[in-house]
Amino acid sequence: MENKIDSYAGSLVASLVSHMRRLLFRVLSTGAIPNHMAFILDGNRRYAKKRNLGEGMGHRAGFLALMSLMKYCYELGVKYVTIYAFSIDNFKRRPEEVQYIMDLMLEKIEGLLKEESIVNQYGVRVYFVGNLNLLNTPVREAAEKAMKATENNNKSILLICVAYTSTDEIAHAAKEAIEEKWGQIQESSKANGAQNGEISQEKHEGHQTIKLADIERHLYMGVAPDPDILVRTSGETRLSNFLLWQTSTCLLYSPKALWPEIGLRHLVWAVLNFQRIHPYLEKRRKQV
Repeated sequence: MENKIDSYAGSLVASLVSHMRRLLFRVLSTGAIPNHMAFILDGNRRYAKKRNLGEGMGHRAGFLALMSLMKYCYELGVKYVTIYAFSIDNFKRRPEEVQYIMDLMLEKIEGLLKEESIVNQYGVRVYFVGNLNLLNTPVREAAEKAMKATENNNKSILLICVAYTSTDEIAHAAKEAIEEKWGQIQESSKANGAQNGEISQEKHEGHQTIKLADIERHLYMGVAPDPDILVRTSGETRLSNFLLWQTSTCLLYSPKALWPEIGLRHLVWAVLNFQRIHPYLEKRRKQV
């Protein structure tokens, strides 16, 4: 009997909290709501050390915080959520730590595809962004499977940056743009009867310049608009080689909370600050 009462009381409290959160989001929605929020998940290891938890437990706690925050974002109406899950530089960590993170990543990617997961609850399409060839085969194949399984979802978008850095993204985009441009020049040469690869500067002048749009089309993050808010936990204000190309006109927010400690209040404060400076950000974007 006591278990039934406890269960009923727990359900009642959860329902009340959910109702109050929806009311809060309705009030926030009277102002501008960010279309895209990005997160640097900083502080998992420090959280574990602070709480005297076992190695790797900070990452698991961080995953739980991520699930809650994603739910809040989608309930609020944020369409795009990007997370910096694993940098190329993180491969320099101890091999056993890297392997633990890869194993955890594989476990959680498979969990995303379960019927009751947040991906299915909110119609989320998942993209894995970065140099995926650097991942081990099981993780890469799981990532590809998740992208394929969610490709018809369109209510919300989750971008998971793994094996990613901005410098690698920009170098990749530049290489792809050059190869694309060279292909266009060669095709044009053949169409105009050029001999032995000779290229008439007059005929091909329009093909020889690589424009900004050519680079942006090949960026890993080209599937999403630039973020409106970038959040880095632990009070750090460094971007750590994350979205350097995309964050020139977005709000940077650095709460002191470690990543597993982030919660609803941090999201609300970030959105309120975004609403306060939204007119300025919009003006800046029009000038770019």
